[in-house]
Amino acid sequence: MKINQYYYCFYLITLFSFFNLQAQDSSTTPNFIFYLADDQDLLDYGIYGNPKVHTPAVDALAQEGMRFTNFYTAQAICAPSRSQIFSGMYPIKNGCMANHLPVKPKLKTVIDYLEAEGYDVVLAGKGHVKPNSVFQWSKYFKSVDHRYLPLDKLENYLENVKKPFCVFVTSDFPHGPYPKTSQYTNEDIFRLPYDKGNFRNFKTGYYQNIFDDNKQLERVLEMVETNGFVENSIFIYASDHGISGKWGVAEQGLKVPFIVRWPGRVEPNSVSHSLLSFVDVLPTFLDIIGAEIPSEIDGKSFQTVLKGNQKPIHKYIFSLATKQNIQQCKVFPTRAVRDERYKFIRNYNSIEVVHSNYGSNPIVNEFIRIGAASFPNVPFEELYDLNVDPYQKQNLIDNPKLSDQKERLSLALEDWMVTQNDFLINSKMPLIKPTLHPLDRNSKWNSVNEDLAGKLDESDYTPLHY
Repeated sequence: MKINQYYYCFYLITLFSFFNLQAQDSSTTPNFIFYLADDQDLLDYGIYGNPKVHTPAVDALAQEGMRFTNFYTAQAICAPSRSQIFSGMYPIKNGCMANHLPVKPKLKTVIDYLEAEGYDVVLAGKGHVKPNSVFQWSKYFKSVDHRYLPLDKLENYLENVKKPFCVFVTSDFPHGPYPKTSQYTNEDIFRLPYDKGNFRNFKTGYYQNIFDDNKQLERVLEMVETNGFVENSIFIYASDHGISGKWGVAEQGLKVPFIVRWPGRVEPNSVSHSLLSFVDVLPTFLDIIGAEIPSEIDGKSFQTVLKGNQKPIHKYIFSLATKQNIQQCKVFPTRAVRDERYKFIRNYNSIEVVHSNYGSNPIVNEFIRIGAASFPNVPFEELYDLNVDPYQKQNLIDNPKLSDQKERLSLALEDWMVTQNDFLINSKMPLIKPTLHPLDRNSKWNSVNEDLAGKLDESDYTPLHY
C-alpha cells in the first residue's frame, strides 16, 4: 500500500510538473499582433486628446494596456518607418533612408529571427518594403482592392494556425486618397496646436478614413477574441508616422501613438513616458521570448518598461529626413537627435551653407542650389526645449545659456552618424538615385527648367546598395 501511495504521489508530482512546464513554455512564447495605421497624427485619437475623432477601438485598447507618450519613428515616411520595425535598425543602416527604396540585400529581419524560434511571421495588408528576397514572409495576405485589409484571409489564418505567430496587420488607412463625401464637416475637425490658418481640404476625408480604419481594427480585435488569442498574445497598435509632419523631423511627424496590451503582464490603463523608437520593437520581441538580440541592430528591448520599470532605455534617439525620391523632390537632407528634454536639428543643405556643398559638376550644383532655395527660412541648425515648446516653434540655437546643450547633442548626433555609416559624413551633398521621382524630370508635382531636364546620369548619384 505504501508503495502504491509512493508511486501515486510521484505520478501527481510528475503530472503537476509537466503541466507547470507546459504553462511556462506557453508564457514564454506569446503571439505578437501588431496593427499599424498609416499617416495618422498622434493627437488624432480620443485617448491622445482629440475629442472629435472616432477611435473607440484604439481608446479601448489603451484602457486594457499601456499607452506610450514618447514613442518615435526615426523617419516620418512610410517605407523607412516600416523598415525600422522589421529590422531593428535605423533607415540609413538598413538601407531604406528614402521612401520607396529597398533595404540592403542581405539584411536580416524579424522574419529570420522569429522563424528561427518556431514562429510564423505574417504580413496582412500594406507591404511597401523591398526587396522580396529579404521580406519572404511565412504568409503574405495582400490588401483587397489595393486599399482594404484582407480580413477574411486573416480570419481563416487565425482559425487554423497551429504554432506561435507574429502577425503584422498593416492598414492603408487613413492614408489618402480621401473620400469626396464624408460624414464630417470642417466644423467637426478638432484644431491641433500646430495647425496653421484654415483647415486643409483633406481633413474631413482624413477623419472619414480614420473612422473606417477603426471599423477594421474592431474586426481584427473580434477575431483575436473569438479564436482565443487575447490572453496569450501581445497586441500592439501604432501609426507609422504623423501626416502633419510627413517628410520632415517635426515632432508631429515623428512622435507616434503606441499602445501595448499584454494581459497579466502589462498593467491596464497604464502610461509610459519612456523615450523609445521603432527600432526597439524587434529586440523587445526577441527579449520576451528569450532569443538572442543581435549586436548589429540599433534598438534596445523595452520589456522592463512593459512590466512597469521606469528606468530609461535611451539617453538619445535619432531621426532623419530627405526630400529626395518623393513627389516634390529636392536636395535637402536633415539629421536630428533628442534627449529627454532638448532636440537638436542640422539641415545640411540650408541656404546658410549651400555654397560649401558645391562640387565640380555645375548641373549637380544647380540641383543643390534649388534644394536650398526651396527652404529659405530653414536654418542650418535648430535647438528646441521640448518641455516648454513641444511643437518646435521657438528656435533656441543662438541662446548662449544653451551652448553646452547644443554641443552635447551635436556630438551625439555626429557619433551616431558614424555608427550608421551615414553618406553625409564623406560627401559634400549626395544625390540619391531615384526609384520613382527623379530630380531632373518634369511631373505634375515637380517642375524642372529645360536646361536641367534629363541632365543627370548614373555617375551623378552617390553609390548605394541598389
